[in-house]
Amino acid sequence: MSGIKQEGVGPAFRTWRAHRPFLGGLLLTLGGVEILLTVKISLKLVVHLGMQGLAGYLLPALMVVCGLLILFNPAQRLFYSIVGIMLTLGTWVTSNLGGFFVGLILGIVGSCMVFGWLPDQEPRVSRRQRRKNRRQAKAAMADPNATESTQSTAADGGQEGTDGSLRGSMRSSTAESPSHLTT
Repeated sequence: MSGIKQEGVGPAFRTWRAHRPFLGGLLLTLGGVEILLTVKISLKLVVHLGMQGLAGYLLPALMVVCGLLILFNPAQRLFYSIVGIMLTLGTWVTSNLGGFFVGLILGIVGSCMVFGWLPDQEPRVSRRQRRKNRRQAKAAMADPNATESTQSTAADGGQEGTDGSLRGSMRSSTAESPSHLTT
């Protein structure tokens, strides 16, 4: 066409999902929906403890709203997660023991996941990739054609001890430029 790369729905959704605390917001929303459904249940099993009525419907509805706001406005995730955890703990009293503990657990876990989410964190490297990198490093060390000077320069900044051991691999950046010591 005109040189514009068209993505499918799957990759676009994965990209959207990667830039927000998706699982935490989803769990908080599902916890609120579950509590709302257990409030509506008309079985003899339902426990009516505490305040029934408006608060029994209001708290789980606000949990759903907080979960959706986390998904669609992740910049305010800390505030929404704190409000979400307080609303979730409030359903313990107002809504059948927090939806028979299922909605309560979903809301608590979701809110905690949102609170702990870091947007600028490097993506995790899978265990398979770490093993592959480790095998490649061992193969490079065992390779007789590799030059030792290239390996020691890359490993410790060019310092090699007299006994062949590498020194200085834990140097700090302030050792090279002590600008913080000058006035």
